[in-house]
Amino acid sequence: MTSLSPQPRPSVRAGERPGDTSPRETDGARAEAAVPAWTVDDAIRLYGIRDWSSGYFTINERGHLAVLPDRNPARQIDLFEVLEGLREREIGTPVIIRCGDLLRHRLREIREAFDAAIRDHAYQGTYSCVYPIKVNQQRPLCEEVRDAAAALGFGFEAGSKPELLAVLGLTENRPEMPIVCNGFKDSEFIETVILATKLGRHVIPVVERFSDLELIVKHAERYRVRPRIGVRVKPSAKGVGRWESSAGMRSKFGLTVTELLDALAFLERHGMADCLNMLHFHIGSQVGDIRSIKAAVNELAHIYCELKELGAGLDTIDVGGGMGIDYDGSQSASHSSVNYTVAEYAADIVYRVKSACDAADVPHPRILSESGRAMVAHSSILLVDVLGSSQFPVDADVGEIKRLMEEEDERPQPVLELIDAFEALGLPRVNLVEVYHDAVQAAEEAMSLFNLGYMSLPMRSATERLFWAIGRKALSLASRKGELPDELSDLPRVLSDIYYVNLSIFQSLPDHWAIDQLFPICPIHRLDESPTRRGVLADITCDSDGQVDRFIDKREISKPTLELHELRPGEPYYLGMFLLGAYQEVLGDLHNLYGDTHVVHVSFDDSPGVGDWNIDEIIEGDTVKEVLAYVQYDSEDLVRAMRRDVERAVKAGKLSVAEGQSLLKFYDVGMEGYTYLE
Repeated sequence: MTSLSPQPRPSVRAGERPGDTSPRETDGARAEAAVPAWTVDDAIRLYGIRDWSSGYFTINERGHLAVLPDRNPARQIDLFEVLEGLREREIGTPVIIRCGDLLRHRLREIREAFDAAIRDHAYQGTYSCVYPIKVNQQRPLCEEVRDAAAALGFGFEAGSKPELLAVLGLTENRPEMPIVCNGFKDSEFIETVILATKLGRHVIPVVERFSDLELIVKHAERYRVRPRIGVRVKPSAKGVGRWESSAGMRSKFGLTVTELLDALAFLERHGMADCLNMLHFHIGSQVGDIRSIKAAVNELAHIYCELKELGAGLDTIDVGGGMGIDYDGSQSASHSSVNYTVAEYAADIVYRVKSACDAADVPHPRILSESGRAMVAHSSILLVDVLGSSQFPVDADVGEIKRLMEEEDERPQPVLELIDAFEALGLPRVNLVEVYHDAVQAAEEAMSLFNLGYMSLPMRSATERLFWAIGRKALSLASRKGELPDELSDLPRVLSDIYYVNLSIFQSLPDHWAIDQLFPICPIHRLDESPTRRGVLADITCDSDGQVDRFIDKREISKPTLELHELRPGEPYYLGMFLLGAYQEVLGDLHNLYGDTHVVHVSFDDSPGVGDWNIDEIIEGDTVKEVLAYVQYDSEDLVRAMRRDVERAVKAGKLSVAEGQSLLKFYDVGMEGYTYLE
């Protein structure tokens, strides 16, 4: 049996009494039983906000989703209010809201967690976190990280030549800020690192292949520089999570222990053993199980101590990335969650490194981590509008269907069986699974008859209406029992509405499409009303994969539908998609030529009488002209071609001059417009 997700509790309607639980049939995917009036606390529980938000989001008394940038309930940014303010400024959805206050609070939390662990364990070394800009290279975000990092003693990690050049420019006049260089490197990359070191920058090139070390020594000797060198080791500890292949002996990067010893010998021959300052490893991104982290850090610490005793000038240990976040709120070791806190992560790393060093009588090293996902994921929220919805008809009128059957030359047996099944669901002690199986078989037989020409179109319509009505009634009865038989587990998805959302999954949620990553999604307003529909989300691309049909559910791995509200004519309906700050913006593609969305930086405003938030910066999304340029179209050439076509149509009498000018105006304005629906 499958536990059903918490059912939406409909608001009390006219003529009903609070607490009235008598059965009432409703259309579509509506929840069935009327129970006490809906509250925002019900919405908080339904959407799991306390579970996945890490205290940064809540629902306010107006039923709006709000950001708590420093977890203080008295300092809230109402997301619906922000959207309304943006609409007045002619900035529509989809739009990413980025909260710098939240980002800075998150960085301070990591700093304070390691400071506490260092204090509690009497650790003699220091700690620094470096932000891998591959997680999100957007300039405004990186500048906010840089400004916060300067006060916290944090730095950056670059994994490519373009990223290195970006980081060097970002960190102007900040020579103390550590810069770790991972990834494949050519001679130009290494030479840039050596010259930046000579400039006075704190740059650490990490040796991923032995050839990297040869280039480092070559350029260091050429420019007479004593560089700080790091080396990545391949741990025996197996990688974990979706990115488990990034660790272990078969990993893409790093040296085996044998190669590590050869590297130390090579440096000794060049009189540079003291330049080997950092040992690095990586066991995967979004590591959900703290035990895997502890085992890997323990191995790394012992390798560190052995190398130190062999003469390496080590003073830093880099535990890499991997600190995950709880996307689904389950606090488990699943791919979309973690079974540890930031404080536990810090304490375990500090303790393991200290224990190994104390046992070997080795000074405690500086600890680096590359916790990019944990640093920035919470600070970006995607807000989108719903364009419309489609619903399956489930209002079977058995009397009308029987009347239609009288007009048929021969009454189709499958339709009679479906009527029997529908009426059987009204009997006491009905076997839901048996009735549903009978309905499935009858529907299949009806389709076969239709395809062979033995059933009319009205009877096919009656078949569909009866089948959907049976499914809805079976799901309603199962919901009242609180359990869904495994044989009916697909019904919520089959009967769900489709809500059409103004976004591209491939641009804004690529990890959902590519690796089935779960992200928290919920309405950002009307949360003081009961959501009476269940639906999946379809984007505006012309690809069948462009949909979200897996949602977070604390009771199960995921659920196939999301609880939503009935759309109201003429009123906007907005959804928020959360924890998107890591990877989603930079991995997005141009499917159907939908480009980058608008990005708006907001902050909390403590000033009296001016509202609770400021718009600090608006970065407008791609225009049609810009995305066409990405794929080598010249917009001016296209406009000229269109103008020639219009002139030919005017000359041929197909268009009037005014019509032609209107078309050209729309074409020209469209080039400068947003790629999404406006």
